[in-house]
Amino acid sequence: MTIARSLVFALVFYANTALFLVLGSWLLLAPRRWAMEGLRLHGLASVWWLKVICGTTFELRGREKLPKGACLVASKHQSAWDTFGLIPVFRDPAMVMKAELGWIPLYGWFSHKFEHIFVRRDKGPSALKALIRDARRRAAQGREIVIFPEGTRRPPGAPPDYKPGFVALYDGLGLPCVPVALNSGLFWPRRSFMRYPGTIVVEILEPIPAGLPRAEARRLIQERIESACDRLIAEARAAPNPPPLPAAGRAQARTAQA
Repeated sequence: MTIARSLVFALVFYANTALFLVLGSWLLLAPRRWAMEGLRLHGLASVWWLKVICGTTFELRGREKLPKGACLVASKHQSAWDTFGLIPVFRDPAMVMKAELGWIPLYGWFSHKFEHIFVRRDKGPSALKALIRDARRRAAQGREIVIFPEGTRRPPGAPPDYKPGFVALYDGLGLPCVPVALNSGLFWPRRSFMRYPGTIVVEILEPIPAGLPRAEARRLIQERIESACDRLIAEARAAPNPPPLPAAGRAQARTAQA
């Protein structure tokens, strides 16, 4: 049954996304806030379809901890779900993303329309300077700057692999950093079409104040995200019908027990 539901959802999800891109293409010529509303509605629709077809619900914790103005958001990244499911959580997010994604027809064009922040990771130090410059411009508009500190999806329970760019961004923006933990990879695993029933939890954690030394900020952000993610994974695994833990997470658990 789970396999059948996963296949049905995959068809519905990609058809739904294609319809939003094609039928909403006129938004490329509209004000940005209109296009952002279309992006938010796509996220809400996708979350709803996932619930209806696969029985995967969504719970948000800690929304009251989000600052009212601009801030840096450092979120765990476990699943493709994060790229759309997190959008409605924030007021006006500017996502940090790979520059290559901006070349994809329609999807990339819309990403430019949303004024997301593109990173050319092959450019070294100059890419970091451009990242900070563009993020400052978005922050000046009062937007949340959302970055995945590990740069790519990591399986639930896998050892953390935080890149230096996020802490340089924290230092360069001079804004509080809001860590975000989640367990989405348990229910929407990477490199798999399977979608498991249960509850995806996104938890907004206590903000890290601006102005801390880089090393201290990096340690606090990573510790808060990883400890909260471990707790959310354990909570999901304790449910009556838990989703499977990916191989990387099982290996990490065995290492911790040894």
